[in-house]
Amino acid sequence: MTTAEPPNGLSHRKIKSRQPDEISGHVEDHNNVQEEDRSRWQKHAQKVKVKVLQQVHDQLSDLLDKTLTEYVQPFTQLQPAVNEKTSKTTSSSFQRMDDGKVFMDRPSLLDELFEINHIRTIYHMFIAVLLIFCLSTLTVDYIDQGRLVLEFDLLSFAFGKLGTVTWAWVVMFLYTLLVPYFTLVFWGSFYHSFPSKLGLSLGTGLVLFAVQTCVLGVFPVYVAVHYELPPASRFIVIMEQIRFLMKSYSFMRETAPVIMKNTPKEGESPKFPTLSSYLYFLFCPTLIYRESYPRNTHIRWKYVGVTFGMILGSLFYGYFILVRLCVPVFRPETNQPFSKRTMVLAVFHSILPGIMILLLCFFAFLHCWLNLFGELLRFADRMFYKDWWNSTSFANFYRTWNVVVHDWLFYYGYRDFLWLSRRKFRTAGMLSVFIVSALVHEYALGMAFGFFYPVMFCLFACFGVLFNFTMNDKRQNPVFNVIMWACLFLGQGVQVCLYCQEWYAQIHCPRTGNSFWELVTPRSWSCGYQS
Repeated sequence: MTTAEPPNGLSHRKIKSRQPDEISGHVEDHNNVQEEDRSRWQKHAQKVKVKVLQQVHDQLSDLLDKTLTEYVQPFTQLQPAVNEKTSKTTSSSFQRMDDGKVFMDRPSLLDELFEINHIRTIYHMFIAVLLIFCLSTLTVDYIDQGRLVLEFDLLSFAFGKLGTVTWAWVVMFLYTLLVPYFTLVFWGSFYHSFPSKLGLSLGTGLVLFAVQTCVLGVFPVYVAVHYELPPASRFIVIMEQIRFLMKSYSFMRETAPVIMKNTPKEGESPKFPTLSSYLYFLFCPTLIYRESYPRNTHIRWKYVGVTFGMILGSLFYGYFILVRLCVPVFRPETNQPFSKRTMVLAVFHSILPGIMILLLCFFAFLHCWLNLFGELLRFADRMFYKDWWNSTSFANFYRTWNVVVHDWLFYYGYRDFLWLSRRKFRTAGMLSVFIVSALVHEYALGMAFGFFYPVMFCLFACFGVLFNFTMNDKRQNPVFNVIMWACLFLGQGVQVCLYCQEWYAQIHCPRTGNSFWELVTPRSWSCGYQS
């Protein structure tokens, strides 16, 4: 039995009608594949673009810094600052003869970032938190006392006896202005004609060292202890002591080698830096001496007013942090028997006030205070810090957190150590700088609080050195930025917790003797005061 076949024309029409459908399906699948491939390539290209732009940005930044340094160096050595009255010959003869820090006209990083609305909004958020702190204090006082009270008793206590601080500062300032300068003039006047240059230098150096030890070493400590200055007043005296020591050393270190190398001609007297330039250096926000610096043409008084307001706001911000977040936790009325649980909870509770105090210290001092003096003195180089918050290594954090102090430690500590050791012991030089910095930090805090509790020294000299070598500049992954911030958070929590506990322990469990171990043993280890 035969099956009827369709006519040839109909069969061909069906085949032809299926072919476009199949072809269109294949084309659509092919287009989808191409679209997915294109999407993947776009994402890959975007990642490559970000990496390339970052590398190009870093390389261009390094190249630009190097170019600007090479370009500005001759002018900083040959020309005085804008509107300076010193002559070119005098100014150029007292620039450092080897490669040192080059000053140039540049603004602070936060001033540039605050021009961006997104960054300025973060600043506004901190202001809002300050207002909430103030409102919280008023509300609690109203509930407890039935009236609005906004007393700043903690501030008045911390900054007490400012008259004593003032006259002590005047003594240190006049000494630092006159004695090192005229000692340099005396030494330089006889250096090239004296039979024994080494004997003159050693004798002058020893006398100056003895006087420095008495006036800038013992005298501030005596004032702080004998007059029983409160914490903030003590801190002012000690910080000014350290600043005057670092400034006077930089002045001698920068000018003495120039005098030694520049032998005056017959009948001429040696050239010395002017007293006015040294006076300007004592107030300008840098620790590296130069005969002249880049200067702005005018003072922006509106900027001065706003910056001064920021300093006052930061001061009250710190007050509210202590009153609302620290005092209620660590005061004796709320103290609990010591245990591991209470200790861990206290540390974690202290992380928030600790990191806020750290950010406030950075903003109030490294940005506002230094920029305030920079603006008043028309000091143009405002790079007091770099973008330390982006650091992925602690090595970079230490370099960028406080550029002013880092420069002093680098040029007069680390680099001079390498010069003395003929560049053989770089690790030892780095460790020595860390130890000295840790000791000075601990000395300042210990004198301010009035007790010995080396928390800062242990964190700085032990964990700081460890992190400096383990989390070095090779760590570029953003994960290490998270690790760095986590370590800062935890470290600040530990410091706030232990120092607050020790402060109240010193009050409620005073020393019973003056033996060495009695002085260096923390009272919080044995004090079991209860309400």
